Amino acid sequence: MIGWLKPAAFAAPLPLAEVDPTFRRLRRRVFAGIFIGYAGYYLVRNNLALAIPDILREHPEYNKAALGSALTGLSIAYGLSKFLMGSVSDRSNPRYFMPLGLLLSSTIMAAFGLVPELYGSLLAIAAIQVLNGWVQGMGWPPCGKTMVHWFSTRERGLTVSVWNTAHNIGGALVASLAFVGVLLFHDWHAKFYFNAFIAAAVALGVYFLLQDTPQSRGLPPVEQYRNDYPPGYSDADERTLGFREILFGCVLRNRYLWAIAAANAFCYFVRYGVENWIPTYLETAKGFSFKESSIGWSLYEWAAIPGTIACGWISDKWFRGKRAPATMLFMALTLAAVVVYWLNGKGPLWIDYASLIAIGFLIYGPIMIIGLHSLDLVPKKAAGTAAGFTGFFGYVFGSAISGTGVGWIADHWGWGGVFTTMVGCCVLTICFSALTLGHQAESERRVLAAPP
Repeated sequence: MIGWLKPAAFAAPLPLAEVDPTFRRLRRRVFAGIFIGYAGYYLVRNNLALAIPDILREHPEYNKAALGSALTGLSIAYGLSKFLMGSVSDRSNPRYFMPLGLLLSSTIMAAFGLVPELYGSLLAIAAIQVLNGWVQGMGWPPCGKTMVHWFSTRERGLTVSVWNTAHNIGGALVASLAFVGVLLFHDWHAKFYFNAFIAAAVALGVYFLLQDTPQSRGLPPVEQYRNDYPPGYSDADERTLGFREILFGCVLRNRYLWAIAAANAFCYFVRYGVENWIPTYLETAKGFSFKESSIGWSLYEWAAIPGTIACGWISDKWFRGKRAPATMLFMALTLAAVVVYWLNGKGPLWIDYASLIAIGFLIYGPIMIIGLHSLDLVPKKAAGTAAGFTGFFGYVFGSAISGTGVGWIADHWGWGGVFTTMVGCCVLTICFSALTLGHQAESERRVLAAPP
């Protein structure tokens, strides 16, 4: 590992009286860091989807399938990076690792908006998206690592569900800020560079908020602090694992991880099949303006915030730590909302808005639950790799295919073919999630030894 990225050394233990107030204060700080930081990553991820109508007007020789291929390149690079960077993140200090990726992504998107040659050919557009997808993979793994080190099993469902809404705040702000940037600069390229400048400022703030492990600040492991231990927990669980030990010992032999990874692929197809094509569908198929499609995009993202938290709460309270039933329930309801969005056709805009609100409310819960489930299934020192593994399937086999696939299906079979495919993906997500019904997140309390 590069010297300045390696995990921080354990510090001398703090006096007992300082442990609780210090733990509480630093937990708030690191949670703010991963929340704001991950929202910042979204400001510079899917900007191309917002600009596809502009690029098609400026370059009529392009088509939706070709530009969709650039989105596919981003998704494949992101999926591969999320998996590989997960193993790097598990052996790195998130305080440096996370803002580094965000600064790199901001630089790439700023250049894309400011240098006309970078969108003057399809090859250049695809190359930039692939490069951005790779550095975007540095965002999720340090967040997962931070959560399993600072929050214990019993509180993780609510913690992860609240943190997961950073996806939606960032996803909603990307359209809103792009709209503001276009108004300020009278330039559609501001959809890239205006967001990039804001994301770079966020990266600097994240550096000052994040910490590595509790032990690096003289605190005990979170399991000891919360008296909330996974089954079989011992001091060996605090040892940093090697790459082969994580990959072959913890990830690839876990059949539940394979099942939720497959479910993630189909779930991501629906998520990005709707999200990335909101502007194109509403503007080209229904004749709405960029402002109206931007409102639809934002409604989709903002609706996900209460939906994600509700899904996490239902998983913990209704299903007592079983993750699969919550995924299956929310995907069945997502299917119904997708059908309404489809059948509205040339109908009024408010029905499209209502459908997007419903889909946004419902689809992000399963996305969050699958990520949470991956953390439950492995030791905490393998958390980034496990999340990267399910993310790899989600982006390479789900989001990537929705990029090229939705564009290709729309060009050949129209939007009816697109929605039929999404309905099928909802059904398959439910089926693969059902394979994990036998797993339940568990923890135990231990009797503490009396002080001498």
